[in-house]
Amino acid sequence: MTDDTGTGAKGDQDAMRIDVALVRQLAELLDETQLTEIEVEDGDRKVRVARTVTVAAAAPMAMPGAPVAAAPAAAPQAVAAPAADPGNAVKSPMVGTVYLTPEPGAAPFVSVGDTVAAGATIVIIEAMKVMNPITAPSAGKIVSILVDNGQPVEFDQPLVVIA
Repeated sequence: MTDDTGTGAKGDQDAMRIDVALVRQLAELLDETQLTEIEVEDGDRKVRVARTVTVAAAAPMAMPGAPVAAAPAAAPQAVAAPAADPGNAVKSPMVGTVYLTPEPGAAPFVSVGDTVAAGATIVIIEAMKVMNPITAPSAGKIVSILVDNGQPVEFDQPLVVIA
């Protein structure tokens, strides 16, 4: 015998009731923000929605011999990225939103051509409402900045190239 929610037997008070509208809203939020997962808690109820992302856009940037006609709109960015040595790229340690400034309207942490010391903050990544400073692993010169302010980033995505 089941109750009208379809979650279990009548009187089964411990069964979780799924708010389908909430799950749909979270899935739409994932699409809008380009994030890979989101989790919300309400008391002892926790809902996590995740999706698998295929990183097809990274392949053309990794292949410098790719035909220019394949992506005419992205040609200026594709030309700038291979000029920098990707081996010196500082990569994102987490999924989140990258910020190039400490607060809106402030000067960026670093600009192309700046010299940075090891341990200097180069960007911050917001993940789950926490601002995480990303620091330069070694001293050097900022060769290129591979992300835009407020851009969603994935784990291990190159952020800044230091030479």
